[in-house]
Amino acid sequence: MLSRRIIPCLDVRNGKLTKGIKFKNNVDIGDPVEAAERYYEEGADELIFYDITASYERRDIMIDTVKKVAERIFIPFSVGGGIRTVEDMRKVLLAGAEKVSINSAAVRNPDLIYQGAKEFGSQCIVLGMDVKWVGKKEGIPSGYEIVIDGGRTYTGIDALEWAKRAEDLGAGEICLNSIDADGTQQGYEINLTRLISTNVDIPVIASGGAGRPEHLLEVLTKGKADAALIASIVHYGKYSIYELKKFLMERGIKVRMKW
Repeated sequence: MLSRRIIPCLDVRNGKLTKGIKFKNNVDIGDPVEAAERYYEEGADELIFYDITASYERRDIMIDTVKKVAERIFIPFSVGGGIRTVEDMRKVLLAGAEKVSINSAAVRNPDLIYQGAKEFGSQCIVLGMDVKWVGKKEGIPSGYEIVIDGGRTYTGIDALEWAKRAEDLGAGEICLNSIDADGTQQGYEINLTRLISTNVDIPVIASGGAGRPEHLLEVLTKGKADAALIASIVHYGKYSIYELKKFLMERGIKVRMKW
């Protein structure tokens, strides 16, 4: 059995680490480079770094920040936000990231997934999916809709169908974020996570809602996730990554322990 990964998420706005609830009311809470280094030292398996307003503002990602992170951590990390072309991917990878996360641009141009996988390999391409429950209806048979531009634009695309299509196009991994659970610290959206993870053959990272160690255990077991993304639970000092991993290990979940 592969080890389950614990992955801190660093949302960045105007160069600052920030956190919101359900994609709204963001508050700046620190320096992303310092946070990245701290989580690396605590034993994070990977990091995900999002420039959360780059897509909406139609601007390029902050490459300088990516370079600073790459200089100070020695675990894989992926970068998303403002990546619209294969050349954008190349810049991010050359700056030190191991993976790129594409979301809004991939919805607007699905061929970007194929071209990125062809150029750099599927292992470098993470599909970011921001998903909201809208109820089952025509065009959205699963009840879960893809929302882009940082939660601003509803697409009319069914989340399950999009996940399957992205896998066919060459995505190597999915980072699945529930807008409804994001920042609430009330637990992951288990039904959504299980729906996607059991219908694709690529790893699924569950995102949105972690507030207690039990939430990670639940999404890795009942939700069938391959990894758990965390933010508020560590940003605000409630738990360390070591404490979360120790909790999981003691309950039979295989994780990589740094100590």
